Amino acid sequence: MSEQKTVRCNGCGKTFERKNDMYQEGIFFADQEWGYFSGKDGERHRFCLCEKCYDHMIHGFVLPVEIEEYL
Repeated sequence: MSEQKTVRCNGCGKTFERKNDMYQEGIFFADQEWGYFSGKDGERHRFCLCEKCYDHMIHGFVLPVEIEEYL
């Protein structure tokens, strides 16, 4: 998914284009293959979110996202 020339945020529809082999903004990519014991067994769900839509999504979490520095 992240190798496409352009991608769109599934939340707001904003379009991102690759320049010099990279996106110029932060984008969250999700790729989930559902398995046994789920109502989606055998399905693969993929989507991306811009940083604003990602922040909006995680704001509603009961448990906060684990954040650590990696640089």
